[in-house]
Amino acid sequence: MHPQLFNILFLDIETAAAYQNYSDMPERLKPLWDRKAGYLPNDKELNIEELYEDKAAIYAEFGQVICIGIGAYYLDQNKQLAFKSKTLSGNTEKDLLEQFASILDQHKAKESLKLCAHNGKEFDFPYLSRRMLINGLKLPYTLDLSGKKPWEVNHIDTMELWKFGDYKNFTSLDLLAAVFNIPTSKSDITGADVSRVYHKDKDLKRIMDYCERDVKVVAGLYLKLKGINQ
Repeated sequence: MHPQLFNILFLDIETAAAYQNYSDMPERLKPLWDRKAGYLPNDKELNIEELYEDKAAIYAEFGQVICIGIGAYYLDQNKQLAFKSKTLSGNTEKDLLEQFASILDQHKAKESLKLCAHNGKEFDFPYLSRRMLINGLKLPYTLDLSGKKPWEVNHIDTMELWKFGDYKNFTSLDLLAAVFNIPTSKSDITGADVSRVYHKDKDLKRIMDYCERDVKVVAGLYLKLKGINQ
């Protein structure tokens, strides 16, 4: 068995636009979004308002974290490798982030705790850190990069592991799940649907289920990439 495996917290976050509509944004933010939108790919030729609904969730300055899926490996009563997971939500984004920060701070691995996500170094980890600071929260040790040397940052990115030094292409979690024959996390929604389902359908439970399935896929993919047999 690989004892370091039990010091890893697998995670996935789902995000939505901070406001349902462009018109709901504070007046101070609107021209800043307009400027941002001018640099975004816009193959569908969306107007400023439509582009906000389509893209704002991706950016921590204009979006919000709506749920966080977490999971970890452990040994069951038969000493077999098992996995447990759950998805966090809150009445407010700040409440959600406080819950997550508390889990990190109180984890038994302490400063040896590692976080693992797919494309986590480009999205999940910085997004969580930025939203915590925006909400006036102190960064947990595992997310706080200040003063750390690169090898002291306990962040694992399954997409980076798959690249083997090749930085030309993005490889989706769904594609890697398919090539490694891992049961897919995809159902009736994808990441692109999350903001709409949250704001218009008001169906956070549906998003949370999707998020938790993604965590299980990330954890399964990590085992494949490390050659660990479950």
